[in-house]
Amino acid sequence: MKNLLILGAGTAGTMMLNKLHKELDKEEWKITIVDQYKTHYYQPGFLFIPFGIYNKQDVTKPKYDFFPPGVDVIFSPIDRIAGEENKVYLEGGKVLNYDFLIAATGTQTRPSETEGLKDKLWYKDIFDFYTIEGALALHKRFKDWEGGNLVMCIPELPYKCPVAPIEFVCLAEAYFAERGMKDKVNISYVTLMSGAFTKPVASKMLGDLLEEKNIKVIPDFYLSHVDNENKKIISYDEQEIPFDILTIVPVNMGSDMVKRSGLGDDMNYIKTNKFTLQSDQFENIFVIGDAANIPTSKAGSVAHFAGEILMENILAAMEGRALPAKFDGHANCYIETGHGKGALIDFNYETEPLPGTFPLPGIGPFGLLKNTKMNHYGKILFRWIYWHILLKGKELPIEADMSMAGKKRI
Repeated sequence: MKNLLILGAGTAGTMMLNKLHKELDKEEWKITIVDQYKTHYYQPGFLFIPFGIYNKQDVTKPKYDFFPPGVDVIFSPIDRIAGEENKVYLEGGKVLNYDFLIAATGTQTRPSETEGLKDKLWYKDIFDFYTIEGALALHKRFKDWEGGNLVMCIPELPYKCPVAPIEFVCLAEAYFAERGMKDKVNISYVTLMSGAFTKPVASKMLGDLLEEKNIKVIPDFYLSHVDNENKKIISYDEQEIPFDILTIVPVNMGSDMVKRSGLGDDMNYIKTNKFTLQSDQFENIFVIGDAANIPTSKAGSVAHFAGEILMENILAAMEGRALPAKFDGHANCYIETGHGKGALIDFNYETEPLPGTFPLPGIGPFGLLKNTKMNHYGKILFRWIYWHILLKGKELPIEADMSMAGKKRI
């Protein structure tokens, strides 16, 4: 019997597990999935927790709920992948053999990478919302906060869900306006980018939106360190920004296991062919989701679209055929903008987010680079789609390749 080994039972790994379990001959293939943790988090929901929109129960379920029967499940930290040996070494000494391996080990926040971040103000006046612990701590802090300078800082690229910091400041503006505190809170969006977003057309639209909401955008700020004593963030060129509450996207890095395996770049992301999703080093290793170093967003939608491509290619590789499918870097993100509205962007490696309608030309019902109530409903509906369709590897009526239908070049 041949062995398919999946490392990581987050969004990407669980989705591929379910897809391949349906496709592979159970008498020919044994499927094993390995993960360190037993709880699955709906990470896009962390954003809503500080504002009391979601609670912990809304974003957590047991990982076992999404594993199909007959799969070998191992909960253990991973020591390393030995690609030359077709083996994976787990902590504690257990060794797993594989014929094909899918690496879906994700990305993690590393607050200790920034000087002064994880100091005496951590989870008191300095917070992330990319972990359940940070989101819950910030919710508690907001409850009795009387106002001041709220700073949202992006110190490094890449990071999970690139639009989340924009969503955060928009939701914060709405939250404090609803509490009658709008005039007591000054919100700043501080980023190393030259604008609100990485792509010019979207950056202008989103930057204009933030300006309308009186949210100050401070671009080209390269964070050096956090001064806990004086409550300031300081850049390498000695710009200083004071804060009363600092929310931050900690540096993101791939798993240390990737470094120990010799498969990664300097941020521990696995070197991956951006079209085939095959490891640059081993033909029987494929990579999906945030673990890959491909030049696209680290977002759940990318894992979904890439999963369609990976499915075709790994089945071809198992049969000794040439890899037929190419991933175009498709990403699709709803952006919650507060006050019951949202925006939507759809793009890939070659095409930046453009205005228009999605998914149907001229009909929508969603508006690209538009701030509408319908886009907000799309964002809220996605949680149900995530739990009931995406994780279970079911088909969605959206093509893996990005379509230009409904988009307008400007």
